[in-house]
Amino acid sequence: MGHHGWGGRPPASDAEARQRIIDATARCIDRHGVTKTTLSDVAGELGVTRQTVYRHFGRISDIIGEVAAQGAKSFVDLMIAHLQEITDPAEAVVEGMIFCVRTIPAEPRVSLLLQLADTTAFGRSATTRDTIAYGAKMLQRFPVDWAAAGIAEDDLNSLAEIIMRLLTSLLQHPGEAAQDETRLRTFLNRWLAPALSRTPASAPPRS
Repeated sequence: MGHHGWGGRPPASDAEARQRIIDATARCIDRHGVTKTTLSDVAGELGVTRQTVYRHFGRISDIIGEVAAQGAKSFVDLMIAHLQEITDPAEAVVEGMIFCVRTIPAEPRVSLLLQLADTTAFGRSATTRDTIAYGAKMLQRFPVDWAAAGIAEDDLNSLAEIIMRLLTSLLQHPGEAAQDETRLRTFLNRWLAPALSRTPASAPPRS
């Protein structure tokens, strides 16, 4: 691995080099905005050549995707902490969605997922198998006993898909409900919460 440049502090490994590129890209995005950040900007921020950056990432969009992904991970941790005392499935899902709608647009790293809408979790790939599986894993982290609520592990994938579809719509095309937390809570409690409020005994039989 080449160690030219790097502000006189060459990385000790490829993993460190990649992380420093990601961090430098985040700083450039903060400074210039995502649409005006180029691979040359990132190389200049690190004091390396473009070719050095190319050794680790083929495109600037790949690096921006990593910035967004790391921001999303931190965001999910914050959301789970916010929900830590909510054990009712319906209440947890509604509160989680409200947290997302309220917080994501104001989180610089996570809001990149909106600006990269065609290829990220809040765009055309919102319902890909990998994205739905990620959503199901996120739901498993909720402080909810899903099995006791009559929601099997396989059902979490379907629930994750419904949540991603609805959340994508609310974030990409916020109407009056999404812009008013009280109205959003009423909307979600009216149309989403009932599907999660059934007891195991009242749930319809699985085919």
